[in-house]
Amino acid sequence: MTKAEIISVGTEMTSGQTLDTNSQWLSQRLAESGIPVGWHTTLADDLEDCVAAFRTASARAGLVLITGGLGPTLDDLTREALARLTGADLIFHQESFDFIRQLFERRQRTMPARNRVQALFPAGAEPLPNPRGTAPGIWMKIGNAVIAAMPGVPSEMVGMFNDQVLPRLQQLGLAGGVIVRRKINCFGAGESAVEEKLQDLTRRGHVPEVGITVHDAIISLRILARAPTREEAERQIWPVEQTIRERLGTLVYGVEEEELHDALLRLLAARKLTISTAESLTGGMVAQRICQVPGASAFFMGGVIAYDNRIKQELLDVPAEMLAQCGAVSSQVAEAMARGCRQRLKTDLAISTTGIAGPGGATPTKPVGLVFVGLAWNGGERSLQYNWLGTRQEIQSRTANMALNLARLHLEKTGAGAPA
Repeated sequence: MTKAEIISVGTEMTSGQTLDTNSQWLSQRLAESGIPVGWHTTLADDLEDCVAAFRTASARAGLVLITGGLGPTLDDLTREALARLTGADLIFHQESFDFIRQLFERRQRTMPARNRVQALFPAGAEPLPNPRGTAPGIWMKIGNAVIAAMPGVPSEMVGMFNDQVLPRLQQLGLAGGVIVRRKINCFGAGESAVEEKLQDLTRRGHVPEVGITVHDAIISLRILARAPTREEAERQIWPVEQTIRERLGTLVYGVEEEELHDALLRLLAARKLTISTAESLTGGMVAQRICQVPGASAFFMGGVIAYDNRIKQELLDVPAEMLAQCGAVSSQVAEAMARGCRQRLKTDLAISTTGIAGPGGATPTKPVGLVFVGLAWNGGERSLQYNWLGTRQEIQSRTANMALNLARLHLEKTGAGAPA
């Protein structure tokens, strides 16, 4: 099976000024064509480094896609690096030059002399037309590797890949079959605990592949299947997904790009229930996430940011004696905040957050990262406690997810919530 390497050239990326989105896009398109990507390489505008990277890539990959370094300036070095690697001369291509010149004429601009360099190609290479800009691409072979160099401008790269590169890959038989990915999202357990339940699926060599990634305390399981057709790949994925769902149960809340707030709003909509939020630690983050979901206004009535204890008392009816005895960071206050919010805003459910995000504010019994989330419904309240490790922003974000998940689990367990 042909493996591909994607190389992005440009100091703007290695310096952190620009995000390399080309590599992500190309990896997705290659997967759709059944070509796995083994390596991503990002290079600054340095001739010797480019030559070395192109040499390494052409030795280990059957397909090398290069983006960037085809402009007219002195730091655009891709064509020169390819020529130096192969020992070929740079040959002037009149047809490409005429197209570049005409492009400037149509724009009623004078073509700088430096743009002539964009019509130079390593001997034996094939120019790839670029109707969207002044930088033609380069198609050539180095050893057993097929090389396609494309502009770094995303719109030009996308057009050239679709119009010029992909048809050539198909003609060579490199693009055959598909790679289909399925992502399953979970919350409520750590990475090691989840993997322990799925060790037979995540072992090396399992077909289809199952990998685990973690972000913001969300565990994502990625199933990757390779097959001649999409239908066959889906047939590989389906039983594995079902096994994952059976073993993880309510830890699974969604697929692909679904977030916890999407799952919660879906349940609220199905049950025709309303919700409100009372936030201390998260400062409105829970409400903001709920409001990201289209149509949230039908189910989300509003929220109270009660950062100060006075606001907890005056707007959420948290008893002063409770705050004095238990402290604002406590299960009792979390439940009282949710109860008061639900009653004040007249909603079916209310969720609350309180805790210590740090870096200050900790005590010997209440460390940074200690959080409580509360839930109130018609007939009861409950709360959860957790100790997060991380930055202030991470603690806040993970606690917001924790609150959303508490409401989600309540609705999945009960199937309904009595009206306020």
